[in-house]
Amino acid sequence: MHTTSATLLVRVRELADADAWGQFVRVYSPLLYVWAKQMGLRHDDAVDLVQDVFAVLVQKLPTFDHDKGQRFRGWLWTVTRRRWVERQRRAQLPLDAGRDPADLPAAAGATETGSVEEREFHTHLLRNVLPSLRGNFHESTWRAFWKHVVDGRPAAAVAEEEGLSVAAVYKAKLRVSAHLSKELGDLLGR
Repeated sequence: MHTTSATLLVRVRELADADAWGQFVRVYSPLLYVWAKQMGLRHDDAVDLVQDVFAVLVQKLPTFDHDKGQRFRGWLWTVTRRRWVERQRRAQLPLDAGRDPADLPAAAGATETGSVEEREFHTHLLRNVLPSLRGNFHESTWRAFWKHVVDGRPAAAVAEEEGLSVAAVYKAKLRVSAHLSKELGDLLGR
């Protein structure tokens, strides 16, 4: 099961925590955009919906009580879908032929592990969010972690290339993974 970081949710409750909100937006914007596109919206309308959802989240998250037994992204999907329905009603335009918002299935991948959306979300995290945390580590630690975990290279090959012992590569993996677990919860499925 993939959930959001409880630490990040606590931090975004404080509207003044710009770093937490920046991280939250970096993590969830692509997911919200994919959902908006799945709803049939063009790029500009999808971007507008994402912004609308964040406006709702700014109001809701300070009092949001996360039930650890429930998926945060399930709740986020519900907020997004409701916002989309509200925009459709407000525009008083007919919906897509034959598409009733109440009949929309859960977002693709919202309940299926390994779906395309889930892989895209993880790829986004690995390529765009993780590098922003790079400054928290010694450069050789980060490189060893990245080459071994993200690039999927064998620890022995990374150790030889970086001039480290195999144990040092595994130690880098543990050190960075522990920090990421604290910062991002199990978003990464680790």
